[in-house]
Amino acid sequence: MGAVSNVDRALSALRKMIFSGELTPGSDHLETELAERLGMSRTPVREAALMLQSQGLVEVRPRRGLRVLPVSVQDMRDIYDILTELESLAAARAAEAGYSRADLATLAGAIRDMDAALDDDDLRAWAEADDRFHRELVRLGGNARLAMIVSVMRDQVRRARATTLFIRPKPSKSNADHRRVYQAIAERNASHAHDTHHAHRRAARDMLVALLEKHQFHGL
Repeated sequence: MGAVSNVDRALSALRKMIFSGELTPGSDHLETELAERLGMSRTPVREAALMLQSQGLVEVRPRRGLRVLPVSVQDMRDIYDILTELESLAAARAAEAGYSRADLATLAGAIRDMDAALDDDDLRAWAEADDRFHRELVRLGGNARLAMIVSVMRDQVRRARATTLFIRPKPSKSNADHRRVYQAIAERNASHAHDTHHAHRRAARDMLVALLEKHQFHGL
């Protein structure tokens, strides 16, 4: 049990260090170095690194430790193309499922939290609520394999968004898009849920890529 707990702790800590930029894109790290920083043995760090590799965040190299993988602007275009199609499919499936308003409470709560965060000018809280909305949307789509693929892609988007969060326009339109997606699902209108979410993700992709290019972020 302790070993599993340490792997989970190592995984959580390393993910946080990657997304915060403490472990920078393209940087190399030995298992012994990371184990010392985390105050644990190499074994859980090695297992956590292999899990991060399966998520596309690092490359594990024998006897050379791990390398934090950069994400290029073209990578972001490709990732958003995949997210757009899969999340839009999940939105349509959620609408077809015939959920009640009670079933959609988590989705609605995420929207309320996003609105409150913007009122408070708290972009970090907004980003956390936005993540909850998208995770719940995919869960409501009811396809476990789709959810697994999307979770890997979303990790890459989080890295780019962490870089651009405070230089992007205030995401008021994003909140409005989420409300329209929610309403389409609640009304069981699958085509409208799909098309609304598809347009929302396309707009998000264009905005993010434009920021990355403008500020010359070539590897995240």
